Amino acid sequence: MTGPLWTAEELTAATGGHFTGPCSALITGISIDTRTLAPGDLFIALKGENSDGHAHISTALEKGAAAVMVHDAISSDDPRLLVVSDTLSGLQALALAARARFAGKTIAVTGSVGKTTTKEMLRVALGALGQVHAAEASYNNHWGVPLTLARLPREAAFCISEIGMNHPGEISPLAHMVRPDIAVITTIASAHIGYMGSLDAIAEEKSALISALPANGIAVIPDDAHGQSFFTQAAAAVHATLWSCGQKPDSTVRASDLHMMAEGSSFQASTPHGTVSVRLNAPGQHLVRNALATLGVVAALKGDLPRAAAAMASFSPGKGRGAFTHIAGGTITLLDESYNASAASVKATLETLRLIPASRHIAILGDIRELGDFSTTEHAALAPVAAQCADLIFCCGPHMKSLYDSLPHAKQGAWAENSAALAPLACAALRRGDVLLVKGSLGSRMRVVIEALTALSHVEPA
Repeated sequence: MTGPLWTAEELTAATGGHFTGPCSALITGISIDTRTLAPGDLFIALKGENSDGHAHISTALEKGAAAVMVHDAISSDDPRLLVVSDTLSGLQALALAARARFAGKTIAVTGSVGKTTTKEMLRVALGALGQVHAAEASYNNHWGVPLTLARLPREAAFCISEIGMNHPGEISPLAHMVRPDIAVITTIASAHIGYMGSLDAIAEEKSALISALPANGIAVIPDDAHGQSFFTQAAAAVHATLWSCGQKPDSTVRASDLHMMAEGSSFQASTPHGTVSVRLNAPGQHLVRNALATLGVVAALKGDLPRAAAAMASFSPGKGRGAFTHIAGGTITLLDESYNASAASVKATLETLRLIPASRHIAILGDIRELGDFSTTEHAALAPVAAQCADLIFCCGPHMKSLYDSLPHAKQGAWAENSAALAPLACAALRRGDVLLVKGSLGSRMRVVIEALTALSHVEPA
């Protein structure tokens, strides 16, 4: 960063707030959590259902916050307090001001699965072409998106925003805050179908991202995604262009000569602005899809495709999102997909598991949440692919019981009510040379299983 993120004058101009005294603060970062606050940060005292940042104002000031945004009156004569009508609205106002002053290109990513992985691939690919700003975590909701924008350095070349939803009407206001130059839809699948009701409703909600594009903007969409008519209608309404992405012969961005291997994949990516060879050093068909969308964005921006493609060889999945580790003294390979799950992502990671050479392939699966009335059928429908890809399957949670009960007896490892009860059963069954997958929705607490696995010092021979 070559200059301050915000000055005191810019903060008051953007938010309409006022400082409690003379303040010439130069803001170098933005924090909503005093545990990670750094000196020079603006601390925003957000008020949520279960917490209130106003309780941590003194801590923020003691830790060197350059300013603190508040909306509840407190007894203090510290001139660093920026008083606004509402701190969430103040954060959103900063986001709008940051976007208004930004001269680079903005990319927004949504989809039922693969948002964060695609964001991280874009960070790597575009990082070879210029300064990239993107959230370090999955900040894709009503506070995460404005926080990402409010932290946007004015000198960055690219801003990548991830936009999520689990109820109707959530994407549009966030998308219009981001105002993307390029939109990416990764997938349309049954994630959150319990709240949304149908795949059509999910596709229509995702298409709101396309509606936020400017005239002549480009949306990169999967060529096989459900709901193509919604995408077409949204693009036509704002005079944007759709680029289909996949392996169909007529796709705008197309993968060909695909080779899937245990250590990764290679393919040719054809775009309207050239064809490049791509090497990924992480396995999985789903990663190929994410990489193809990423290169579609680079092409839409008319960026240096060969340089971006070369950079993608350094991409590796993040913690809980497909990272490989070795446990039990290096005798077992763990595929950690514990951060979240949908039916589509469970299927994709099971197929990835099968690619890895092993004496046994083991899957440890927790409930997929937010499926509502579709829970039983969605879980049971995964039993055939689970049985095909894994030698032994462990499950936890009431919904995963339907998958477990649908498995051949020889494939059944154990079922338990929750992850804490399942962890010792799975650990006891492991043998040297196993490769195992751990996958489940965040609410299934599959990190408990990961922690138990990583604590293993040794296991019995196969």
